[in-house]
Parts: sequence; structure tokens; C-alpha cells
Amino acid sequence: MRSLNYRILLRREPEGGYTVTVPTLPGCVTFGETVDEAIAMAREAIELYIEGMLARGEEVPTEEGLLEYTLTVEAHA
Repeated sequence: MRSLNYRILLRREPEGGYTVTVPTLPGCVTFGETVDEAIAMAREAIELYIEGMLARGEEVPTEEGLLEYTLTVEAHA
């Protein structure tokens, strides 16, 4: 067993709580009422996602070699 690292994005929802997405794992989305709960739910969702991929004999995507940068752009109305 090897350790894999994945970025998660937490979005605060207007009705409360946080939606979590995992950009490297398409469709891997979960929710938590608090940041801590959202992170715990994300860990479980990622583990289940990978387990399903392995069961189907699919290659598990990783973030090795990934470069990340945030751009700021001007939006003109």
C-alpha cells in the first residue's frame, strides 16, 4: 500500500456546509456541515473512489508532476 496525495477544494454553500470536489478524480464530490467534517468525508470519498477503480482494473490517477498556479484576471461587465 502506498500513500497518495490529492488536492481538495471546499466551497462554502449559501444554505450552510461545504461541498468538496477532488479535481484529479472526476465526479468525486462530497459534503460536510463543517470544514473538519467535509475533510473527513473527502478522505472517505477518495478511498472509496480509488477502491472502485482498482476493483474495475482501472489505473488510479495521481497528482505526480502536477503544477498548480492561480491566475487573477479582470472581468469586464
